Amino acid sequence: MAELVYIDGEFVPKEQATIPFFDHGYLYGDGVFEGVRVYNGRVFRLEPHVDRLLFSARALAFNLEKMTFDFVRDAILETCRRNDHSNGYIRVNLTRGTGLGLDPAHIENRPLLTIATRQLALYPQEYYDNGLTMVTCSTRVLSPDTIDPRIKCMGKYINNILAKMEANRVGAGEGIMLNAQGCVAEATGDNVFIVKDNILHTPPPSAGCLKGITRQAAIELAEGMGIPVRETNLTLYDLYTADECFLTGTAAEIIPGVELDKRLLGSGKPGPITRRLNEAFRRLTAETGTPVF
Repeated sequence: MAELVYIDGEFVPKEQATIPFFDHGYLYGDGVFEGVRVYNGRVFRLEPHVDRLLFSARALAFNLEKMTFDFVRDAILETCRRNDHSNGYIRVNLTRGTGLGLDPAHIENRPLLTIATRQLALYPQEYYDNGLTMVTCSTRVLSPDTIDPRIKCMGKYINNILAKMEANRVGAGEGIMLNAQGCVAEATGDNVFIVKDNILHTPPPSAGCLKGITRQAAIELAEGMGIPVRETNLTLYDLYTADECFLTGTAAEIIPGVELDKRLLGSGKPGPITRRLNEAFRRLTAETGTPVF
């Protein structure tokens, strides 16, 4: 069966999928997006993903008159059905419209929705078993007074790409990004957590990190286990001296970090709380979600 891509209300074979040359997302990064996971025929936390997509678009003043929650949700599910996609990754893009020039007043201000399904393995299994080595990147996250970090938009991710390239150059599994004040914001593609004295700490969105869907799931799982959770500014010192560290993201799920800037974190191995949360997260994804079929 040919893999299909959803483009503006139509399903076309992936090999024939195109977008307008003057699409504002293509020209200027003027779009928002979501990465979503489906497990065993259930889309994990589909509703929060659709909410965040539309909240991001609303914050950027997209014309959402016809782009309703139900419309986007149903399009995602139908794309999965047509591709018989019961396990893997879903990429959802929503761009402002079509036309040359920065000024939205001079373009066809009708958002373009595209959806594709893919198989995706961000990290090899050995990283989940043994943990990631990480480095601190010189590329900083954008300041919250330029664009709110809760907006998941295309253009701002060039900084994350540059930071990931830094990590790649030294052979690290991930890169930690700081904000302008020198506090930890996020990894290049994931949220950051540490454990210190059996308390879970993670930076708040005001530090410059995305308010991740998997991040929220990890917080809820920890609280359900009786583990206190604190959203607080963290410095590199806090990471260097942590008992445990892990990252969260839709593609990465929950993955331990065991070394940062040539310093072992805790024992240098995935810690007990990280392992408990990872096991709980896998149960959660196996047992919950919006049915596709």
